[in-house]
Amino acid sequence: MPESVIRIGIITVSDRASRGEYQDLGGPAIHAWLTQALSIPWQALTRVIADEQAVIESTLRDLSDKERCCLIVTTGGTGPARRDVTPEATEAVCDKILDGFGEQMRAVSLNYVPTAILSRQIAGIRGQSLIVNLPGKPSAIADCLNAVFPAVPYCIDLLEGPYLQTHEQVIKVFRPAHAKKPG
Repeated sequence: MPESVIRIGIITVSDRASRGEYQDLGGPAIHAWLTQALSIPWQALTRVIADEQAVIESTLRDLSDKERCCLIVTTGGTGPARRDVTPEATEAVCDKILDGFGEQMRAVSLNYVPTAILSRQIAGIRGQSLIVNLPGKPSAIADCLNAVFPAVPYCIDLLEGPYLQTHEQVIKVFRPAHAKKPG
């Protein structure tokens, strides 16, 4: 049964931001994009954490299992550097990996920067939560969300989560003809 308020987790994975040495730009960029795109009331649960796999895993489990977020979006920790472990943490907590999300985000990002091939973001399902890893750069966050978000609400429908609706002039959601709005 969906919660009365739709909850979306936003996690910034950054050693420097978690220590207060760097202003988090990624989390606010995700929040701004979702605020512009979603036409339904929702609540953001934001976290800024260090690039530590155990901490990332724990935060993902908490937002999924305890906070009941239907969608959890991460930013940061998806590159090839030694401390970039967000995809490993995501894979460790997910029941299923949705390879198409990462493939689509990298394909779109290659239109802007040749280093997109270094990005390792993934997406997966934990219980009734869809978890999507995004890069850390705010412009790349928007590019990636524009690329994959049309499929996000239907994925959440399939997980028996809340019915997400968007402002169609911002982002048009795809649902198959047989998918019906609840109620």
